[in-house]
Amino acid sequence: MAEKEVILTAAGLQKLEEELEQLKTVKRRQVAERIKEAISFGDLSENSEYEEAKNEQAFIEGRIITLEKMLRNARVISGEELDTGIVSIGSTVRVKDLEFNEEMEFKIVGSAESDPMQNKISNESPVGLALIGKSKGSTVDVNVPAGVVRYEILEIKVD
Repeated sequence: MAEKEVILTAAGLQKLEEELEQLKTVKRRQVAERIKEAISFGDLSENSEYEEAKNEQAFIEGRIITLEKMLRNARVISGEELDTGIVSIGSTVRVKDLEFNEEMEFKIVGSAESDPMQNKISNESPVGLALIGKSKGSTVDVNVPAGVVRYEILEIKVD
């Protein structure tokens, strides 16, 4: 089975590469020191520090494998590829909620980069899926758990 392509912006790629480097160089060393210190306490069968350090080590190694896989399958979207006429991954979209008359802005990113607290929404999310391929002036209906939200696309920008 082919591995899923991971779509990233240049900033998203850099962030993942930095996280991977941090895990491989700093975090691995720190957890190895914690394990070594915990072993020095003696009996490992009742050593909670050892168990915690081993669990953290497993998490770090799992995250490293995940990041390496993501980077291997990464496709970086550059600004030159983007058309400001339609919403695509990498676009920043200003929309108006037609029910509440509120404006908001979303950056459409690949799922690996999504961060709703930073208004970075995945192209696979309900809002992202509804906006992708639409143009300025379009009205889109988004099915969300609370019902249907209707947005008007006010502006499409490319960073």
